[in-house]
Amino acid sequence: MQIRLDTVTADYRVGPIRSPKILNAVSTTVKSKSFSAVVGHTGSGKSSLLKLTNGLLLPTSGQVEIGDHIIKSENPKKSVKAARKKVGMVFQFPESQLFAETVEKDIIFGPLNFGMSVEEAKVIAKEVIVQVGLEVSILKKSPFSLSGGQKRRVAIAGILAMNPDILVLDEPGAGLDPKGKKEIMSLIRSWHEEKGLTTIFVTHDMDDVALYADEVIVMEKGSIAFQGTVRDAFRDADRVRNWHLELPEARRFQLKLEKEKAVSLPRVCLTLNELADVLIEVGLA
Repeated sequence: MQIRLDTVTADYRVGPIRSPKILNAVSTTVKSKSFSAVVGHTGSGKSSLLKLTNGLLLPTSGQVEIGDHIIKSENPKKSVKAARKKVGMVFQFPESQLFAETVEKDIIFGPLNFGMSVEEAKVIAKEVIVQVGLEVSILKKSPFSLSGGQKRRVAIAGILAMNPDILVLDEPGAGLDPKGKKEIMSLIRSWHEEKGLTTIFVTHDMDDVALYADEVIVMEKGSIAFQGTVRDAFRDADRVRNWHLELPEARRFQLKLEKEKAVSLPRVCLTLNELADVLIEVGLA
């Protein structure tokens, strides 16, 4: 399912506080079944871009298209509800959203809200809890008795239970140790491929971009500074620095080696395995 923004401007409001044009005339298309990272320094508009996809933030002008559903500032209620059936959004610390007395009740809450029967929802809860790498027995436990990594998995299972066509994640690895983060990101990538999802995630970690994403959107001051393949995004180191971003570890090593050896390797390397292969190919390893 494709996402399209057509000259979208959006203001951000928290009570009486208003930040005008947190997004400024943004036009972009996120292709169906793509896996895209959204990056940028703090306040660039990354999370606001995600919130437009399920109506948590509404455009003040322009429109957001989620498949056949169009979200505008005028009369958005019906279109937002339809879009939310298609878009599963995982917040930065999704475990903070857990509220029910058991894991099962937390997971089935969304499906029940969208009209599924209790029996159907419980069957799906058993399926998704296994998909996130947890035992079915955990469904009867209180979510508040779980570890941080388990809570994250339960929260994501609740999103998967609604069977979204689009998966939107705001810093899915935030607060997790390296092992837990790798497990969560690998699971997300696997679901993306198995279910043919359109997936977008915000991250501050450029190695996550290099390892998991196919495309990248770079946000700057509420506008899109770049959209394209990950390899093209990290090709020009000076441009990346101007975006106030870091390079992935492998790309940093590549540029350091090229400078020390006075060579130019034949392609941009995004992972250490890619870099090792290229060094063998050119006879430097």
